[in-house]
Amino acid sequence: MSILKNIKGDTGIWGIYILLSILSFVPVYSASSNLANVVGIGTTSGYLFKHTLILLLGYILLYAIYKIPYRYFSGSAALMLPFIVLLLAYTLSRGITIGGATASRWIQIPIVGVSFQTSTFASLVLMIYVARYFSRRKDDIITFKESLWRLWMPVGLVILLILPANFSTAALLFLSVVILSLIGGYPFKYILNIFGIALVSLTLFIFVGRSFSQGIRLKTDTWKNRIINFNEQNPEDNYQVEKAKIAIATGGLFGKGAGKSVQKNFLPQSSSDFIYAIIVEEFGLIISIVIIFLYMWLLFRIYIVARKAKTIFASLLVIGVGFPIIIQSIVNMAVATNLIPVTGQTLPLLSSGGTSVWVTCMAIGIIQSVSFANQEVDDPVKLDEENPLEVLYEAVD
Repeated sequence: MSILKNIKGDTGIWGIYILLSILSFVPVYSASSNLANVVGIGTTSGYLFKHTLILLLGYILLYAIYKIPYRYFSGSAALMLPFIVLLLAYTLSRGITIGGATASRWIQIPIVGVSFQTSTFASLVLMIYVARYFSRRKDDIITFKESLWRLWMPVGLVILLILPANFSTAALLFLSVVILSLIGGYPFKYILNIFGIALVSLTLFIFVGRSFSQGIRLKTDTWKNRIINFNEQNPEDNYQVEKAKIAIATGGLFGKGAGKSVQKNFLPQSSSDFIYAIIVEEFGLIISIVIIFLYMWLLFRIYIVARKAKTIFASLLVIGVGFPIIIQSIVNMAVATNLIPVTGQTLPLLSSGGTSVWVTCMAIGIIQSVSFANQEVDDPVKLDEENPLEVLYEAVD
């Protein structure tokens, strides 16, 4: 049991992570039969093996990041931000399409042949950067002009590069930044100004994009159709949601049983975007409530870790990387239950897919790094220890 002695941090978060990971195996294996048997791509055992490898690598990432002192993430995010911008630009211009997407969201890693969704990783880096910004200005009066240059220009650039390929990710990222900004002490009147600028920018993007780019025209038509179909509730035009509603309605209290879902054969994204509907169909209302409880428990533990944090940066860091996990889970389940239009967001740690699982594990690793620091005996020298990455960044800040 020496391994367990070396694993510290928040016990509740470790438990939630393990439970969600274990719960993901059966629905992913079951839902992947849609691709294997209906579409004719791969085998169910192959998808299960792939999911196992993804979770294993995710745990390695989580553990490795958890062992890094959280203060190093501040300078790292600042140094990585220019690289992230270049990576997003490359993905938008040269990336690949998967599943018939009308814009590029992924890049192919040549050596291993794995597809990587850059916007998901970019969102994590940006949230760390925003936490850094507010922690470094905790004793300063923030002016709107200064914040436009230091904060919102990097945020706007990242979101603008994500927007053409993935509107939902861009929107959720903007919402997450706004929430963290309010918690970080950003004046509410400035937030209203930012919303106004964002609305005007989105309008210009749609108008100009539709005029000069067929790809953006197709994307904006998709956004429009999803909103219209959601409002009109037309079964023929809202195929995925209707199948998800049938899956949930027929699940009952205890479900049909593992692997016995019918709607997984009709839902195109049954193992990712709509896996919650498959879980309800196979395991019933009780398990679906347990899953909701696990995410709410995770939210509570994130709050506890943030509250106990020894520094403002640590507190904002935990909120910045933790809240998006909860927001994404709520959005995914809300789509499956037809509370909001289709967005294409996965269910953290339960859906299949490499990038979303890995980035979620990285976020949990960062939270656990802060939690581990919270458990250590206060050491002013250690807490004020100079970060070499901070020194490097100061040279260009």
